[in-house]
Amino acid sequence: MTLDQINKANSEQIYSLFENCCCAPNWIQKMIDARPFSSKEAVLEASEKNFAQLVEADYLAAFEGHPQIGNLETLAKKYANTSGSASHEQSGMSAAQKSVLEEMQALNIEYLERFGFIFIVCASGKSAQEMLDLIKSRINNDRQSELTIAGNEQAKITKIRLEKLL
Repeated sequence: MTLDQINKANSEQIYSLFENCCCAPNWIQKMIDARPFSSKEAVLEASEKNFAQLVEADYLAAFEGHPQIGNLETLAKKYANTSGSASHEQSGMSAAQKSVLEEMQALNIEYLERFGFIFIVCASGKSAQEMLDLIKSRINNDRQSELTIAGNEQAKITKIRLEKLL
């Protein structure tokens, strides 16, 4: 989408576009109100500025826009290596990978019960093992610290989605 299209889109269209980047209604409205944008950089700067103004309820709304990793099939699809590996390497998960995914599934459930929101991380370029290591390192945080970390991860995810939009 071009910058001109973003600036000229009607409220319904632009709401939907921004919602695909982040589901926090306050962030979406702030982005709509920030138009017109003078450049792609201005869009990204507005997003960063608007994220800094969000509160807990906004973060929780944003997190709800992500599917929860709740079963092995979802995890296997999420972390399957499809970037040019030989087909036999893509056809299944090794026993070690399956154990990583099973542990990740259990920790996702524990995380949700502990914090009241799903595990949020900018997963771009991360392996299943890296994701497991991250959830293990964060599971014992206090809720406020974890909310801050998850919010920062959401901001990274949103930036990537905005960059793809632009």
